[in-house]
Parts: sequence; structure tokens; C-alpha cells
Amino acid sequence: MSIRTVSSRVVYENPWLSLREDRIEHLDGSDGLYSVVDKPDFAVVIPLEDNGFHLVEQYRYPVRRRSWEFPSGSFPPGITGAPEDMAVAELAEETGLVAGRMEELGYLHCANGMSGVGAHVFLATDLTGGEPNREATEQDMRQQWFPRAEVERMVRGGVITDGPTLAAYLMWTLHGRGAE
Repeated sequence: MSIRTVSSRVVYENPWLSLREDRIEHLDGSDGLYSVVDKPDFAVVIPLEDNGFHLVEQYRYPVRRRSWEFPSGSFPPGITGAPEDMAVAELAEETGLVAGRMEELGYLHCANGMSGVGAHVFLATDLTGGEPNREATEQDMRQQWFPRAEVERMVRGGVITDGPTLAAYLMWTLHGRGAE
């Protein structure tokens, strides 16, 4: 490793994340400082149906705008389980959909310059509708199905800017799904 951790301290934490400050030493002996956001991994679900996708839209406070995204999220504090269980739960919670088939496409890091948080990406197919069971923080969320061509227009037009959604879509296309 080219960086050695000299010391580490948590400077802030809440039930969803913690921020730590690490004093480091580079290979040449010079010192430095890293601020790292620690969060649990989450699932991103690509709900595919009729050559289109179910997306959710919600207000994202840090960027001060609404955002179209694939359903995603992590277990609540104190709850654990397999990544597929997390994907199943998030899909149902945010959209009401249940997948007859859930396939893991891969794993990605979302912001590896400041956090180790990662996303397990799943493809959900053979969908059955139902009622969402959203958390209080998702009360303004809405859901809509879009044909693939419209999703791609939204990406090109800067309407979809969510990094995990864009990375998951690329992962899906690279897994040979782009021809479907």
C-alpha cells in the first residue's frame, strides 16, 4: 500500500452514516489527512419490463432538485441480510413491484475518493405489481415506467444524473442486455 493510516477518529455520526478523519502517511513519508464517509452498502435494482424500465423520482436535498433513478437503498440500521434480500425489499418498498427473477449483475463503488460505500446491482424481471410501502423520507417519491429510448434520452439530456443509476445501466448493457 502507498498510504499508511497513522490515526483515525470519528468526527460525526448518525444512524445512517459516519464521517471519520484519518491522519495518513504517504510512501515518501509525507503526512496527509483524509476525510472518509462510512455508509453501509446498498442495492440498486433495474426493474426491466417490455423493453423499458420502472424509475422512481424523488427530491434529493443535497443537489436541490428532483431526481429520476432506479430504485435503491440499504437495510435500516440494525437490520442485516444478503444483498439480494436488500434488493427485493427496496424494489417492493419503493415501487410495490415483486420480481419473479432477480439476477445480480455486479458491484460498484459510488464515490471511492471519499467513501467505501458500494452498490450491489440487480436486474429484476418477471415483475408483478403491488402497492409501494415507502418510508416517511420517501413521501414525495413517485414511480413511472419509461421505454428504453426515453431513458436514454433522459440520460443524454441531463435529466438522469444519479451516478449509481447511470453505472447500473452501463453494467446492464455490458452484460449483453442492451440487445433485449
